[in-house]
Amino acid sequence: MESSPGGRFASTVPYYAKYRPAYDQRLFALLRRRFSLDGTQRVLDLGAGSGALTLPLAPLLREVIAVDPEPAMIAEGRRLAARAGVNGVSWRLGDSDTLLALDVGPVLLTVMGASFHWTDRERLLRDLDTLIEPGGAVVLATCGARHDDLEPPDWLPVVEEVRRRRTDQDRPPGSGPAGYPDVHHREVLLRSPFSRIEESHWDRTVSRSAEQVIGLQLSYSFTSPAALGAGRAAFEDDLRRALTALRPGGGQFDERVRTEVVIATRP
Repeated sequence: MESSPGGRFASTVPYYAKYRPAYDQRLFALLRRRFSLDGTQRVLDLGAGSGALTLPLAPLLREVIAVDPEPAMIAEGRRLAARAGVNGVSWRLGDSDTLLALDVGPVLLTVMGASFHWTDRERLLRDLDTLIEPGGAVVLATCGARHDDLEPPDWLPVVEEVRRRRTDQDRPPGSGPAGYPDVHHREVLLRSPFSRIEESHWDRTVSRSAEQVIGLQLSYSFTSPAALGAGRAAFEDDLRRALTALRPGGGQFDERVRTEVVIATRP
């Protein structure tokens, strides 16, 4: 797991927690019930970012070890935790390659958001087998709108057209050392020590203003302030005009968003 090229992801920090959709609260309720979380357990959040999983989990646990390779994300996570009055988080700078050297100690769960696809997944799962306690699990959580059975919002083509024109990118590039993995996470898990898989998902509608849609684009590495560079103002202006043309009288920009979780335990 490594930071994105040229620090592009670091420049998303002010927009990430503010504009990305939060994980559905039913995810945390499920983990609380499934693992009897009662304030005595320790959990590793690998690729924690600014704490989208860490902060809601912390009140259920004795400690969350939040690991991320971006110093700016760690700093933002600390700031958000302090603002929310969330305690019991140990913020660590690191990644999947340095995980064992961090000496995090035994944990009940390792949770990951999109960070799993940045890693050498087979090796990471072997390493996690040495850290995760008996009865524990690897938990992969995602929150997004790109699903075949969710109808795309009517404003998405507007965003994509502006992005193509201003960044020469028809679609977001892959992440991680070799782009998005060709082998599905499920297949990797089935070959790992954590081969018993449970899956759940929850859908909800997220409503945004035009400015929030623009802010959302700045939270992605491919349209981050660093990626846009001197063209940022033109990108924002073009997108603002296009969104206003789509909703001439104002109004909200709705999107169906899905939180998915994969819970992988040992057989």
